[in-house]
Amino acid sequence: MSKLLLHNAKVYVDKGIYEEAVLIDGGRIAKVGKNDEVLAFVCDDTQVIDCAGKTLIPGLNDTHLHFFQFGETLNQAPIEGVKSIDEMVEICLKFAEEHPETAANGIHALGWNQDLFTSGEKRIPDRHDLDRISTEYPVMLERICGHINSCNTKMLEIAGITADTPQPEGGEFEIGDDGIPNGIFKESATKMVDYVIPGFETEDYRRLIQDAQKYALAHGLTTVQSNDIGSTSFENLDEGFALIKDMLAKDELKIRYTSQTCFKTADDLKNFIEKSDLWTADYGEDPLFQPGSVKMFRDGSLGGRTALLKNGYVPDRDNHGLEWHSMEQVRDYVKLANERGIPVVVHVIGDEAVDSVMQAFIEADPTGTNPCRNALIHCQITDNEILDRIVEHNIYVYAQPIFIDYDMKIVEPLCGPELAETSYAFGTLLRRGVHLSYGTDCPVESCNPFRNLYTAVTRKAVDGTPCGGWYAKECVDRETAIDAYTAESAYAEFLEDRKGRIKEGYYADLALLSNDFFTCDEREILDITSDLTIVRGRIVHQK
Repeated sequence: MSKLLLHNAKVYVDKGIYEEAVLIDGGRIAKVGKNDEVLAFVCDDTQVIDCAGKTLIPGLNDTHLHFFQFGETLNQAPIEGVKSIDEMVEICLKFAEEHPETAANGIHALGWNQDLFTSGEKRIPDRHDLDRISTEYPVMLERICGHINSCNTKMLEIAGITADTPQPEGGEFEIGDDGIPNGIFKESATKMVDYVIPGFETEDYRRLIQDAQKYALAHGLTTVQSNDIGSTSFENLDEGFALIKDMLAKDELKIRYTSQTCFKTADDLKNFIEKSDLWTADYGEDPLFQPGSVKMFRDGSLGGRTALLKNGYVPDRDNHGLEWHSMEQVRDYVKLANERGIPVVVHVIGDEAVDSVMQAFIEADPTGTNPCRNALIHCQITDNEILDRIVEHNIYVYAQPIFIDYDMKIVEPLCGPELAETSYAFGTLLRRGVHLSYGTDCPVESCNPFRNLYTAVTRKAVDGTPCGGWYAKECVDRETAIDAYTAESAYAEFLEDRKGRIKEGYYADLALLSNDFFTCDEREILDITSDLTIVRGRIVHQK
């Protein structure tokens, strides 16, 4: 492997520390320093790149997204951000016309959000709306959060769902005023219908993953910690991991991939651990793929009114949200996984969900050291007592600042101003020494990290509002934001001693930015991309 030298750059090393040049040798960073110091190491097999004064940062590392599903959305009807039910119907009709072979088996897409509707009725679409797309083939359109599905009548017929069908544990399907299921499925109830429309085949995912990684690398992402295998995208664990390994063998995987794996039951997890070497195999000193955590869901989404809230929702105090995994299940998973040194990460949005799962973590490790680095994913609605306990017990948090872009419009109406003031407190947690990293939950949001970084440092929506930022005390400086996307993300993988910094001996994962993130106007952050992305010392994207 030839050496690679980048010089005449603004190299971010650590807070307040910048250098000019980097030498990469054998996939690792061999030298960091001034131009003349590093250029002295040039030899015949060294590729030299003049960075023309541009900013070089460690490769960005998204600690929670759904990479396979992102690839799916790139190949489905584009309904994300639609402004009305009518617009969504028109987009699907056009997609069916342009892709008749796909539509013949049904249309499945993700992306609507009733709170963003600006014309027509501002409500969750039901079967009557989707029947306008087709009554001949099934249609299922998921809310952007992935916790609510809307289906047409044909879908209900194929799935055999009637008013007499028992409601599932951990979810519900709605009954309309006519006494017939109205096509709206929430939380675990979505599993009752999501099998109807044929999904992508295993070989399809090879292409979808390549589509997704092309976008990610172009935006400076070099690692994704992704919840795909064992989840709705790819339920067959053996086939999912076999695909990843085959892509590695064929040099088709260019981005680092750490798996967050779902299991239907704790027994399934136990059986998998006993028969599989996933967590015990040797992946080498510098792996592109490695196993990560066990992933669980405690509650739903705030926008879908299914997040678990202690005091219920302001407009409906009797609604406390919906439980996904019970606390008994959470404790079983945590005990089983942690005994084997495997982290457990849990989707928690409401304060009841955050508090209860944190208690399970504390019970598993009363020392307050959290050796397995169990983590709260999202950790949105919190009070001061919850924040104090997170700090005291060293609970790791995977945060998504970009969620504020939408949620700032609904938090106070749904949770009240007092609770809103102590929620999405990501700046406070970082300043108090909590290990907190950034992710996007893509495709719930775009995996473009610079939208996420913009929101973290401004606490503004992408349209620039509100002027002073939403609860601006939670803003962080730009270096802290980059660290949360790099060094703190590496901590989730137990790799903080060799990843997430541009330092000698560290992995050579870097991104050369199109604009200087540290000094540019805040609005310009949104337009930053990567001119050059390097993974394991190899150029994998170049503009």
